[in-house]
Amino acid sequence: MYALSMKTHIQLPKTLQEAVAFFSNPQRTFDYAVALRWQGKKVTCPRCGSTEHSFISTRRIWFCKGCKKQFTVKVGTIFEDSALGMDKWMTAVWLIVNCKNGISSHEVGRALGVTQKSAWFMLHRIRLAMKTSAFLSKLGGEGKEIEADETFIGGAARFMHKAKRELVITARGSKDKAAAFGILERGGEVRTFAVPNRRKRSLQTEIRRHVTPNSFLCTDALLSYWGLRPDYAHEVIDHARSYVRGRVHTNGLENFWSLLKRGIKGTYVSIEPFHLSRYLDEATFRYNNRRLPMGDAGRFVIAMSHVFGRRLTYAQLTGKDTDSLHQ
Repeated sequence: MYALSMKTHIQLPKTLQEAVAFFSNPQRTFDYAVALRWQGKKVTCPRCGSTEHSFISTRRIWFCKGCKKQFTVKVGTIFEDSALGMDKWMTAVWLIVNCKNGISSHEVGRALGVTQKSAWFMLHRIRLAMKTSAFLSKLGGEGKEIEADETFIGGAARFMHKAKRELVITARGSKDKAAAFGILERGGEVRTFAVPNRRKRSLQTEIRRHVTPNSFLCTDALLSYWGLRPDYAHEVIDHARSYVRGRVHTNGLENFWSLLKRGIKGTYVSIEPFHLSRYLDEATFRYNNRRLPMGDAGRFVIAMSHVFGRRLTYAQLTGKDTDSLHQ
């Protein structure tokens, strides 16, 4: 068992079996959520910030004396307006952050006793919590080695029914597929992005935004990377000739793309380009937190610490509300 923080005495489970048993107790789950959200400090209203309120224990809600409204521990989080209990939410978070190749909405629905549609909505809201919203520092620097590479996400024509193939495949190669771009610091973290294409402007903009100048940078021979050498120690590996030349290679990112596509092909089967960024966030989160000393519990705590201040509605998820889609 692991303690949540120095300010609480709540012990977290280490395995899925322990997690299901732990969160099956409504009061313990509620105490955990409160301790995580307010970190041992006084409960404050998420709407007006008032600390003057009354607690209705039979319903586990507060009545704020400032704004005269009720609030729960879900308000202002990815769980807001959900009728599902926190026991189901906690188990769902545990599953998605710890399943190496992801977990389908059908499987989550069967495991939690909810519909596939509800499970699908839950998983996308949890992926929002797994997203790194702001990068505090650039990758690279003195003595650091960086890899940059792009890939395409999309179904292979040979696996499609003829009618489906004629509908979605209009040309050979990368056309009709979604582009993803990644930057990896060897021995450190990976950052991934859904990009409109793999042209010079799209790729080099992300590199200059996230990589410290003068860093040792490895890419393949794509022409879009030309022009980086004045600002970076840029080395190119031509995959038509070899995949490794000393320390010049992109094998670290190729490994990440392999993990990502294994999850898409084996678990999710098909994803819409509209949702690609969320699946990238999911895979990136698990990759960057794969070596935590606390293991499964550590990944769970990190994901749960990011559920606050984020919201994803069904209208946003399905593209019906475009005003607040980008979070």
